[in-house]
Amino acid sequence: MTPERPLVAVLDYGIGNLRSAQKALERVGADARLSADPALIADAAAVVLPGVGAFGACMEALERSGLVGPTLDAVASGRPFLGICVGCQLLFEGSEESPGVAGLGVLAGTVRWLPDTVKRPQMQWNTLQVRRPAPFLAGLPEPAWMYFVHSLHPMPTDPAVVAATCEYGVTVNAAFWSGSVQATQFHPEKSGAHGLALLANVVRQAAEA
Repeated sequence: MTPERPLVAVLDYGIGNLRSAQKALERVGADARLSADPALIADAAAVVLPGVGAFGACMEALERSGLVGPTLDAVASGRPFLGICVGCQLLFEGSEESPGVAGLGVLAGTVRWLPDTVKRPQMQWNTLQVRRPAPFLAGLPEPAWMYFVHSLHPMPTDPAVVAATCEYGVTVNAAFWSGSVQATQFHPEKSGAHGLALLANVVRQAAEA
């Protein structure tokens, strides 16, 4: 790891295509490594929790891999932390998709279904409406186009943690920020130049940490 290429740990808990997030982070200057090694995760300048699929299955995989503790330790350390898609959802207390399954509880609130008045999943490009000047959204163009694939979105207890929304029949919570924790319901690694700009902000935070 060098200050120019900070070590970013992408949590490898055996679900989905985690390598796309790793490759995108490498492209914007990180020494990004897929890892389930608690020592490497503890040494990383920033930590990324991706996720695809069902909330319950992802939470079970995170527990089975032994990464719940290292994830919570990374959050508590104050290092830059980014949750992506279901990785974003896991930061909350639970999800309507998997009743009875506890999330990480880093952010208070519940992940709820998009209303049945819209097509689920939302599988499309959509524009962000920035609600707070969050550091990981700094410098993004207006509008910023991001790629979404989801049927649920987090509803935080404190609406002030919502950093950006999008419109999809209703207002959808799309990005979140609380202290060192940042999270996106969309996939920045699949969102072209705008998504790479967001990831570059996170890498910059890691370099400065």
